[in-house]
Amino acid sequence: AYTVKEIFPSLQGEGTHTGRSAVFCRFTGCNLWNGHEVDRALATCRFCDTDFVGTKGPGGGRFPNPAALSQAIADTWAGGKSRRFVVFTGGEPTLQLDEPLLHAVRARGFTTAIETNGTRLVPPGVDWVCVSPKVGAPLVQIRGDELKVVVPQDGLDPCEFEHLEFGHFFVQPCDGPALEANTRAAIEFCLEHPRWELSAQTHKLLGIR
Repeated sequence: AYTVKEIFPSLQGEGTHTGRSAVFCRFTGCNLWNGHEVDRALATCRFCDTDFVGTKGPGGGRFPNPAALSQAIADTWAGGKSRRFVVFTGGEPTLQLDEPLLHAVRARGFTTAIETNGTRLVPPGVDWVCVSPKVGAPLVQIRGDELKVVVPQDGLDPCEFEHLEFGHFFVQPCDGPALEANTRAAIEFCLEHPRWELSAQTHKLLGIR
């Protein structure tokens, strides 16, 4: 069975596909933090801004098989049969995403994407792979379409990833009280390192999910 926090339609707010209509399937669970605020200080990833605990979100629940979950994803898509796009996220989606589910959603006409911390291999068949490495977490998925580094992270230099096989390299300012300063620093980094592009969380600026 798959345990899903929420399934919802929105526009992709980050990276190359910013502005594209998508269905987001957010799995429960993560291997870098248990999602409980009381344990944040003990987490490998301490800046996560996402609730991925439980199955009580819109469209969330337990789905017994790929057919059931792919049907829920298809039912959430409002755009007819054209440009169907589903983004698997979390938490950490590689803990649950598998080839049978990918086959099921692709059979319904969806292009598939994943947003992962890269500590586990992405299953074969994902069309678009976005990896966001975290300091202190060994990177296993070393190729894909986007590498997106949230900055700043103490002890992590984005340039150390430039030799990896990714089509796009992004830095994204860490949200929170220091967002303005983090954004200025990210802009300066991109100006000094033209291989890198700026990714902003435009969904937050627009007030959408």
